[in-house]
Amino acid sequence: MSWVLDAEIHLDAMGLGDAIKDKYKASTQDCAKALIFLRHHLDEGLKIEYLTVKDPLVLWNSLKERYDNLKLVTLPQARYDWAHLRLQDFKSVSEYNSAMFRITSKLKLCEDNISDYDMLEKTFTTFHASNIVLQQQYRENGFTKYS
Repeated sequence: MSWVLDAEIHLDAMGLGDAIKDKYKASTQDCAKALIFLRHHLDEGLKIEYLTVKDPLVLWNSLKERYDNLKLVTLPQARYDWAHLRLQDFKSVSEYNSAMFRITSKLKLCEDNISDYDMLEKTFTTFHASNIVLQQQYRENGFTKYS
C-alpha cells in the first residue's frame, strides 16, 4: 500500500499522473515515461510477469487488482492491534508512541481514520490503575492534539 502511495505521488510530481488515471489525457511520451518508472520500481519477478504490458494504465490496474486486497488483510490486524494497545504494556512512552503511530498509519492507509481525540482517549484509558489521578489531570488540561 505504501508503494502505491509513493508511486502515485512521484508520478504526479513528474507530471505523469494522468498516465495511470486516464490514458486519453496523457501523451504517448508521458505514458512511456510512466511505464519506465513503474517497471523500474517493480520487483524483478513482477517485471517478468508483466513483460508484455506496454500501457501504464493497464499495468497499474493489473497490479491494483492483484494487490488491492491487502486492505482486507491489513485492516483487521490493525484494528486488533488498536484494540489491544495499552500504555502499560510498554517499557517507555517512546515505545508506546511508536506503536501508536505505526498502528494509526496502517488504519489511515485503509481509510479508517483515527483522530487525535481517539489517540488521547486510548492513551488515557490504558494508564495503569495506580495512575488514575494522572489520567484525570491530563483530561482536565483539555489536550486536543496527540503528540
